Formats: sequence, C-alpha cells, structure tokens
Amino acid sequence: MKSSAIAYPIQGLIKYHGLRDEKLRIPFHDSISVATSPTASHTTVEFGKFAKDSAAVDGKKLAGRELERVVDVVRVVRRRSGVKGKFKMVSENNFPSNVGLGASASGFAALAVAAADAAGLDLSLEQLSVIARRGAGSATRSVTGGFSRWRAGFEDDESYAYQLASEEFQMGIVVALIPAFKYTENAHRAVLTSPFFHSRLAFVHEALAEMENAIKKRDIRRIGMLAERDSLILHGITMTSIDEMMLWRPETVKVILEVRKMREDGIPAYFSIDTGATVYVNTQPRLVKTVEKRIKGLGIRTMTCGVGGSAHLTEEHLF
Repeated sequence: MKSSAIAYPIQGLIKYHGLRDEKLRIPFHDSISVATSPTASHTTVEFGKFAKDSAAVDGKKLAGRELERVVDVVRVVRRRSGVKGKFKMVSENNFPSNVGLGASASGFAALAVAAADAAGLDLSLEQLSVIARRGAGSATRSVTGGFSRWRAGFEDDESYAYQLASEEFQMGIVVALIPAFKYTENAHRAVLTSPFFHSRLAFVHEALAEMENAIKKRDIRRIGMLAERDSLILHGITMTSIDEMMLWRPETVKVILEVRKMREDGIPAYFSIDTGATVYVNTQPRLVKTVEKRIKGLGIRTMTCGVGGSAHLTEEHLF
C-alpha cells in the first residue's frame, strides 16, 4: 500500500481568483494553464500501521493548516477506497517553493495520484483532479498536465480538469525567479472585495474561449498576449481588494519593462504572473536562450522550462 507519483507545477494562462465554495475549492469560473517541466514534485504515500497521519515536504514536517490540507485530500481517498490505516507522506520539489511557481499545485496533484494508487483506486485523470482540488485548486490542472482547462462547475464531481493539448505542443518558458512570500488563500478571500471583481467575471468567459482557440491553433504569440493581459487584470483586482495586496517587487516591474523592450526589438516575448512576484516569460522554444540572456542581464536569477505532461506514477519511492 505504497505508491509514488510525479507531477509538474502550472503557469496560469487564464487564471482563477476567488472561490465560490472554500471548503470544496470550487471557483467562480473556469481557468486554463500550462504545466511546466522539468520542475516537478515527487511524492510517496503509504497506508499502514502508523501511530498517526504524517506528512513532510522538502524535509519539513507539516503541521496545522498545512497538514490539514493534505488530510483533506487523503480523506476523500479513504472514503472512496475504504482504507482505514494511517498514512505517511514524503514529498520533494526540485524547484524553490513560495516564489509563485505552483508548488502547491504539483504537490497536491502528486499526492492525489499516489494516494489513490496506494489505496487501490483505479481512476481517470479527470477523477483524480477532483480529489487533488481539495488541497489546491490549481492542482486539478497539474494532474491533467500539458495545456489544461479546469471546469469550475457547481458541485464536487462537476469541478474537474481536462487536457486541451499535450506536451507535444511545446512553448518556451523563461522564469524570472523573484522571491516574495505569497498568501494565496488570503488573496482568494480578499479579491471578492475588489470593485473590479464582477467585471472580471463578465470578461473572463470570452478570454477563456480566445485562449482555448489559440492553444488549438498552436499560436504561441496569441497565447502569450492573452496570458499577459490576464495577468494585468488579475493583479489589478488583487491590488484593489480590501487588503490592497501588492505582490509585485521592483524586480517584477523591471522584467515587465524588459519584456516590452524585447518586443520593440522584434523578439516575441510575453510576461505572465501568477499570485506572487515571479515572472514567466513565454516565447518560441527557439528563442529561449535569447530571452534568458536579456533577463539575466537585469541581474535576476532565471530558470528555463518547457511544457510538462500529466501527473504519473513512478517506481522510485522516497522512503
């Protein structure tokens, strides 16, 4: 009753913000993302005669709300499988957490896949995405990987992710790593107080349709433009909520301005920012080195990624 899984974090292309149901993590609208590789979470889960449920990430034992979120996911697996034993979970990331790279998405996706297999459940990726959602909303799309859409739905089983395009469609991604702690759960609550939140709800459906069409056409330029516009709208709402959360740092603005300068110079590059300060720069795969050189020239640490696949089982256990 031990299994391990690997899942890739995601970059939001048309992002979600705000939860219609906080307990089930059901959002107000659909969202679209792309999984990023080789960044990944590797998780091992075992059910057995342990004294208590335990979980550790990157060598740190989880407690309080962090452990509760893990238990929320495993509770669904226990209920569906009938497994009664306590569990032990160990997870490792090959990339830094708390810098806006979606570690919670890949972590909970890998947890759901590993826990379900350890408990003997045979589920589709869409069904596994429903379970992963209990830990983090974005984990739904990390389960299905590639370019995925999360269907918001209204009920538990209606809120799941499905793939729009696999990792065979590659996009160049340069990540400008800008450390800044983020409070995603607080942001999801506060965003409802922004005077622009309901305007986004009216706008987002057209944006989703445009993004899905761009992905189907393999139009990286259009994908980049739409993700950039959506980032500005999302952060405008975050900044105008009751908490007035300013998640960007001076380095974030430097990257934004440099990306715009690249376009003036004929380099098709587009920024995208999730809930944090780190910036994704999307471009053609052949231009990754050129874009990375420009970002490094700002004195900012970078990482390059491509499109990652679906979450999957691995025979390599962490304990």
